[in-house]
This record gives sequence, C-alpha cells and structure tokens, in this order.
Amino acid sequence: MGRITEDLIRRNAEHNDCIIFSLEELSLHQQEIERLEHIDKWCRDLKILYLQNNLIGKIENVSKLKKLEYLNLALNNIEKIENLEAGCEGLTKLDLTVNFIGELSSVKTLQHNIHLKELFLMGNPCADFDGYRQFVVATLQQLKWLDGKEIERSERIQALQDFPAVEQQIREQEKAYCLKRAKDKEEAQRKLQEEENEGEREGRHTGFDGRWYTDISAALPSSEESKDDLQAPEIQEGGCKKKKLDNGEDDLEFWNKPSLYTPESRLETLRHMEKQRKDQEKLSEKKKKVKPPRVLISENGRALNVNEPKLDFSLRDDEKRNQLVLDLAVYRYMDTSLIDVDVQPTYVRVMVKGKPFQLVLPAEVKPDSSSAKRAQTTGHLVVYMPKVGEIITGCQGTSKPVKSTPDSSREQTNKRSQQMERLEVDPSKHAFPDVANIVQAKKHTPRRVQAEPKIIPSEEDPDFEDNPEVPPLI
Repeated sequence: MGRITEDLIRRNAEHNDCIIFSLEELSLHQQEIERLEHIDKWCRDLKILYLQNNLIGKIENVSKLKKLEYLNLALNNIEKIENLEAGCEGLTKLDLTVNFIGELSSVKTLQHNIHLKELFLMGNPCADFDGYRQFVVATLQQLKWLDGKEIERSERIQALQDFPAVEQQIREQEKAYCLKRAKDKEEAQRKLQEEENEGEREGRHTGFDGRWYTDISAALPSSEESKDDLQAPEIQEGGCKKKKLDNGEDDLEFWNKPSLYTPESRLETLRHMEKQRKDQEKLSEKKKKVKPPRVLISENGRALNVNEPKLDFSLRDDEKRNQLVLDLAVYRYMDTSLIDVDVQPTYVRVMVKGKPFQLVLPAEVKPDSSSAKRAQTTGHLVVYMPKVGEIITGCQGTSKPVKSTPDSSREQTNKRSQQMERLEVDPSKHAFPDVANIVQAKKHTPRRVQAEPKIIPSEEDPDFEDNPEVPPLI
C-alpha cells in the first residue's frame, strides 16, 4: 500500500524544480494511497490537488491549505464529506465522483465554503436517492454547477420550496442505507477473519512438499518416502506444477466470485493483486539463475574467441601498411562511452555494453601503436593494429626475426641485386656480346690453307736417309 512521502511529492514536483514548499499544483493519482497526510504541512501554497483513483477512506489533514481552489478525490473510498469547512476558504471546485458517500446530509458542512461553485457527486450511493438533486441545490445555495449541470434560478427556487419534504425523504433513505452498510461491514469483517484463520491452518498443517495432512502419522513421511523424494526430483517438479495450477484456479475463482461494490471489496481486490505480484516475483527469483562469468582466457593461458554481443565483424591483413584491421559492426547510434577496446599482442577484446567480444589474432601486433575509430557513416568500430617487424620465409626451417630498420632494408636490397648480377654479362669486360665465343668448341681451319703435318722421321727408322741439300719444310 502506498503512503504520501516527501520523496513521492518531490518526484511529482519536477515542474517546480522538485521544490515542494512553493508548490501550487500536485498530482498523486493512482498511487494506492490509503491516507491523506502531510500535504498540509509540506505544501501550504497548493491551489490544485489531484488525488483521484486511490484508496483514501477519509477527508483529513487539509485544513491548512488556505489557497486550495480545486480538490479532486474521485474514485476513492470516501463515505462522508467532512473536514473541508475549517480551513479550505478558497475552495471553488470539489470532485467526489464514484466514492461511497451515503450520508447525503454531510453536504451541509460545505455551506461554510462560500466560494464553492462546482460539486461532483455522481457515482455515489447518495446520488441514487429520490430528491438527491433538490436536496443539494437547496442546501448549498452558493453552487452554480452540480454534476456538470448548471443550476438554474428557477430550479433553486423550486428546491427551496420543497426542501422540508425532500429533507425528510432523504433522511429515511439515508437511514436505510446506513443499516445496509453496517451489515456489509460485518460480512466483510467475517470473511476477512475466515481467510486469516484459513491461512494460519495452512501454515500449521502444510508439509514440506506442499501437501495437506489430516493426522500426525500422515504428516510425518517415512524414511522410504523421503528416500524416494530424494531419488526422484521430477516428482517434486510435478508438485510445483500442481501448485501453480492450484494458484491459477484460486485466482480464477476469486475473479469469478460475485462481490458487492464496497470500500472493503476494493481493498480486498487490491490485496489480492498485491499478493499475486509478490508470488510472481518470488517465482521469478527462484527461476532466475546466476550466469557464470564468461571464460575469456583458458586455464592454460590461451585466449578464446568470444562474440557475446553477436555482432558481425571482419578481420583483414593490410600488407601495404603491415597492420591488421578489425571492423566490428556495433550499433550505429550506440554511445561510444559504452564501448571499451583492449588490444593485446595476440588478441583484441571489445566490451560492448558490458558484453565481451574477443578475437585471437593471426599475427603478433603492437598494442601501444594500435588505434580505434568509429565510422561516421555506419557507426562501425574500426581497430588498426600494426604488426611487429618479423619476416616469415617459406622454408621449413625456423625464421629468424629481423628488425625492420632503414639500414637493414638497404642491405637486403643490395644482396638481392648482387644475386641477380650473376645471370647477366659483365659490362666492364665486354661492350657487346661475343657471339663467336658463346659455344666453346675446337677451332677448325680451312682445308686449303691447312698445312700438312710435319713428319719428323725417326732416326730409328732403317729406311731413313737424310739429304742435307734438301731444305727443311716450313
């Protein structure tokens, strides 16, 4: 049940910068308020007060609201008009639509509110009395409107003429209503007492499994039954389902049960709805399981791939700039303050509204040189991660890390150029290609110019004769 608190008033005083002492208009409708309190102490400058659709049973604590002009107490549990004549001097409009006012004679207390011009009493039991309008018009001669209908001068003259007879008629009907109302109160009190007793019996005789037991022996289950309960949890689940069905049947029975429209029935309905809400909250709390924290790093220290926000992404290798680029499709209109990026040498982690996105990288990167930006058109998060300076060769052996510096780059270029020169003609030795010496072969001279081989006779030849007059052959 709701109560009027300072915090409640401040929350409904935003139009006045949450300042309540100078508040002139206050709306506290549909707050399940049962008692009208504190307002006359905290908000004495009020001119308009809305309290409709609550559970207020009595008009009280408004005597210090000297500036109050309009009071709306429609759809409450008020049974009598009172406590407005002492201090509400400036009251001009009073709305008591759909309450439980049966004592129509209580309107006489409004005779002291000389500025009262409009009064609403439709929907109250007194509005069904014969002569109701004539009685009010004759009693409150300062009124200009009653139940939204203007009071004509001729109507007031006629009501004043018939007032003695109408007053007697109203008193008889009022007395009959009061007797009926007293019986309704007794009946409501009896039902409330029965429900309380039934609840106490249920608390005493209901076992741990939600079943009812008629005697002590049945109330104490045997060891075999308890063992079966431990071995068969599905039976307990079935009991819970049965309990839910029973609750649903009880709820259906409550709403289908005929009841009188009284302040007690309104309170009973509200309490039933409050009980339903609390039971639902308890049930949801039991069903609610605490999620274990998401594992991002395994026990052996290996990073895992995780995409809890379920976002589309792409990872590409920008060889020209020697960097990895991650494009994460975060929501276009998401505030950047809800995104947290953490780049590590072997993985990148992005927290999107507390949900982790983690991706293992195919190459080692430099976290200090990495950067993250939001795309202006799509809103995507783009993370640039420069790779470390390593050259991976295609050989089977292990590659040696080489520092990427300008001097080392020039040395590697010179080595490659020297290897290529082995396949070319040295320009310092030949100005043009020597076609004649491309193929190395035995040199042959023409037969006509080729000299005969010189035969040197051996001195050991027995037929050799040396003639000294013959000149030697050239």
